[in-house]
Amino acid sequence: MTSAPTPGATSGLHLWQGEFIDDAKVTELLADLPALTERTMAEQLPTDVVLCACDRLSEALRTPGDPVHTRLADCLTEGGTEPEQAASLLAELAEALSRPALERKLRRELGGLHPERLTRPDARETVYEAWAPVGLVVHIAPGNAAGVAPLSVVEGLLTGNLNVLKTSSSDTPLAPRLLAELAAADETGILARRIVALSFPSGRRAWLEPLCAAADAVAVWGGEDAVAGIAELTPPGCRLVEWGHKISFAYLTRDAWSDPSVQSALATDVCLLDQQACSSPQVVYLDTDDREEVFAFADSFAARLAQVSDKLPPTRLDVAEHAEITNTELVARLEQHLGLTRVVAAEDGSWRVLADTRPAMTASPLHRSVWVKPLPRHDMAATLRPMRRYLQTAAIAGTRADVAELSRSAVTAGVTRVTSVGAMLDAYHGEPHDGVYALQRYSRRVAVQADRRFTATSCLDDLVAPAVQTRPPAGPLLDKAGVQEQLRSLAPEHAHLYFRSGGSTGAPALSVFTNADYDTQMRAAANGLLDSGFDPAHDRAANLFYSGGLYGGFISFFSILERLNATQIPLSAGTDLAAVAEALVTYRADTLLGMPSYLWQLFHTQGETLRAYGGVRKVYYGGEHFTAEQRRVLTDDFGVEVIRSAAYGSTDLGPLAYQCEHAEGSVHHVLTDLHTLEILDLDEDRPVRAGEPGRLIFTSRARSGQRLERYQIGDIGRALDGVCPCGNRAPRIELLGRHGDVARIGTNSYHYRRFVDAAERHLGYRGELQIVLTSEAARERLTVRLDGRYAPPADSARAAFLADVPGLRSAVEEEDLLTCSVEITDGAAFERTAASGKLRTFVDLRTAG
Repeated sequence: MTSAPTPGATSGLHLWQGEFIDDAKVTELLADLPALTERTMAEQLPTDVVLCACDRLSEALRTPGDPVHTRLADCLTEGGTEPEQAASLLAELAEALSRPALERKLRRELGGLHPERLTRPDARETVYEAWAPVGLVVHIAPGNAAGVAPLSVVEGLLTGNLNVLKTSSSDTPLAPRLLAELAAADETGILARRIVALSFPSGRRAWLEPLCAAADAVAVWGGEDAVAGIAELTPPGCRLVEWGHKISFAYLTRDAWSDPSVQSALATDVCLLDQQACSSPQVVYLDTDDREEVFAFADSFAARLAQVSDKLPPTRLDVAEHAEITNTELVARLEQHLGLTRVVAAEDGSWRVLADTRPAMTASPLHRSVWVKPLPRHDMAATLRPMRRYLQTAAIAGTRADVAELSRSAVTAGVTRVTSVGAMLDAYHGEPHDGVYALQRYSRRVAVQADRRFTATSCLDDLVAPAVQTRPPAGPLLDKAGVQEQLRSLAPEHAHLYFRSGGSTGAPALSVFTNADYDTQMRAAANGLLDSGFDPAHDRAANLFYSGGLYGGFISFFSILERLNATQIPLSAGTDLAAVAEALVTYRADTLLGMPSYLWQLFHTQGETLRAYGGVRKVYYGGEHFTAEQRRVLTDDFGVEVIRSAAYGSTDLGPLAYQCEHAEGSVHHVLTDLHTLEILDLDEDRPVRAGEPGRLIFTSRARSGQRLERYQIGDIGRALDGVCPCGNRAPRIELLGRHGDVARIGTNSYHYRRFVDAAERHLGYRGELQIVLTSEAARERLTVRLDGRYAPPADSARAAFLADVPGLRSAVEEEDLLTCSVEITDGAAFERTAASGKLRTFVDLRTAG
């Protein structure tokens, strides 16, 4: 992370787009706020930029000794916060800013990790929807919760807004300092341009009025008077997001209120934060109308409250707080003479229980002051509904049936949050706040209805500009062994779904995903298939990928087609090819998805049936490639109109790229929503020059708990310049084969594609080809296996390879280092990977025996 700017001795604590400035400069800049909003909002803020910066800041905050942690801890302690409290607050912020927490929030509140992108909620329709920012959001933060202010701004950033934070001049400078560190964690500079943090009193109307006048939304914390005062300053149409004061309570059934553990848990809820949180209990309701039971519980609970309070030292009261508590307690003591109340209080005034026979909701003076009241369950809605605007949390204790019934009653009365006793102050990532999702309050749901020209366009934004990409991480390259080593320490919460690779490039390897990450990747791959010309509204897809043995081909494309709302015939790669062909005809499949080797066998063993049917129009393949001759046969003999890659990917990383309708050969668009791509030199770990071939190195940004950074996937490719004819601005690569497609024999290296090209050009060969490497006493042997159904005589084939494959003739005839032979055999005898059925291009037996 780069260092954040720091306020100078005379600059003040105002942060304006990455710089700390003084009061005079703020006054000058506020006059230009409407124009600034227009300029800033013209630049899109990708959600991934926010996630990456927040995660970097989170890492720093969870690491004592990190310079960022030290700076912010000093900021808090210099403002009077105890070191332990400062450390605890920074730890809470680190958790809230972590990528897993924010991703969960985005999924819960906005439905996915890229809510700003105009995508199709139903792939059968050319209707695009997205969550768009409202524009300028002014956050008027509370003075009693230091972490709320910066986190509110983060919510504004996640929704793409320009954010102005107003804190009180008496607040700790944590918020502007933290936001400056967040901006410094973003190498794109976009976040800095979206953040302004001003510290001034609400009475400074010369600043507050222009702020509110320019706002598209104002988020305000405070009581009714504070909210009303801000509402007067907002223009018509400005969205007012109220986070006002709320009141919470506990509700105990008869069995629960006599349980010592329930009382202790409730006392903890009262003492933690001294009831300063909106979710702290101010009232305890008992499911009874018996006053004596209320008084008896007050006595019993007071004893528990005393025990817990002794272990959690209270905060010091100011004069106003002490006066309010004294007044409330005095009135309650006077009403004891009327038989209405009973007061049980600590001698030192550190806590008090106020029993009251009247069920009406009464606000507590806080600071460990709690009311106890009767409220039979059948009266809950009628009693509490008048306070529905203020109700937040209800902690309910009882049997499972009681909790279910009373939760519904509480919600009907106006409660927005129900917890168990002892968990009132707990929260979970993505939890609604005061009955709403905050991110939706800072967003607009927008839609674009397009015509049939957009059938093969999954995202409108891809037609405008390439997505903003974060810089690849530094550090060493990662290989398959490194990925497998990571899995040894992968936490269970990050291991939901297990796959094993087909093993075409070595021993099968395990890959593990969370369900959420798998969903994200399948949705991205589904969009790629849509861009390739697959039409969910009309195509009838037969899923013919291999299944079983933890292989992910079939289940992945089942998921992809499901997310496209497509018609699917999930046959898998069955061995009874006649039955498969019959099913294709019976269910009118017109689109096939599968491995080229399997599909090739299907067409040629069941050629008569499929020619007579004539209904297969599209073929989408994965894992291998069709040769040019195979494509010609499918097109000319079977009437196939589209032959295209379904996806480029790997079991380790998931989908990586996709083909559009204009892609030729092995050209693909990179799935930049998921990955950052580097192309490094074949021999050195340095970037290649533009257009040069190199090793494809991927960093996945969509894998929880795993750091798949700078992963050498084993493929070779090159970047293509210019805009694709399809109009999609996503970067393109041309795949040029695998490292595994090159075998070294003696002093020479031989590329598999050279043999395939020679067979096609000189022999008209249209079958599969496999190369077997063995050792002999004097030299090594290279054997080319050809399918007898399509192969010429072995001598003719051998002559073509010697003539056309660079270096092969000299190694065989001049240097006498190698024996070359051709084996004509049944295609069924070719060696394939057990899981995927993929053809093994090289079978290296030289280490055997």
